[in-house]
Amino acid sequence: MYVLLGAIALLMLFPLLWLISTALKSPTENIFQTPPQLLPSQPTLNNFFSVWNSLPFGQYLYNSTLVSVLTVALNLLFCALAAYPLARLSFVGRDGIFVAIVSTIMIPFQIVMIPLYILTVQLGLRNTYLGMIFPSLASAFGIFLLRQAFMSVPKEIEEAARMDGSSELGLWWHIMLPAVRPALVTLAIFVFIGAWSDFLWPLIVIQDENLYTLPLGVAKLAGTFSLDWRLVAAGSVIAIAPVLLLFLFLQRYIVPTETGSGVKG
Repeated sequence: MYVLLGAIALLMLFPLLWLISTALKSPTENIFQTPPQLLPSQPTLNNFFSVWNSLPFGQYLYNSTLVSVLTVALNLLFCALAAYPLARLSFVGRDGIFVAIVSTIMIPFQIVMIPLYILTVQLGLRNTYLGMIFPSLASAFGIFLLRQAFMSVPKEIEEAARMDGSSELGLWWHIMLPAVRPALVTLAIFVFIGAWSDFLWPLIVIQDENLYTLPLGVAKLAGTFSLDWRLVAAGSVIAIAPVLLLFLFLQRYIVPTETGSGVKG
């Protein structure tokens, strides 16, 4: 079983390993040779230095980091605020509202792209950081995920907090959010990866090259050095490295909570 799982993992990781191998190969090596050579015979970091110095990759990295972090923070805030009443409060039309929100998951982004662009232009958000964040302020998937997480929290904890005089906002902030931390971390990872790798929306809403994110920078790099795939691979490695580091850092937080361990059923 372990051998089988290891083989599947290696198969899934092969494109990433091949990308890193290509980025480390020197100009004298043939990256298209048959059979392919995964380990570079003369590894070098010059490709990374060339990419970093040829284009303002530092600015692209800053733009992607700012947009992704703000998108994650605002998405978690608004999704948690929307999911809490749908999970824990009783009001007329609650289930219908939830069904309507979840139904929007089936709508492709290409259908709402033009109305979103028109609205972004009318709000004066074109060529701004907020314009790139605007479509991702909240998501139906995030609301669904956090609603299910909120519903799993035992009601006894909620009732005890209310008996202690906690307000709804205080209950949401001090009790419910810590209880669903794994779901928040999971959503944060998904949102960060989506914002970090988003190419279509920034391409539409951004024309100022000083506001380019890393995907746009890599696309420009591919156009500039279309004959040297080593440099393109080096730029791609720079673009995906922060995502891998984020996942490695946050994966330990994706564990089941023990919120209900102190409640006797």
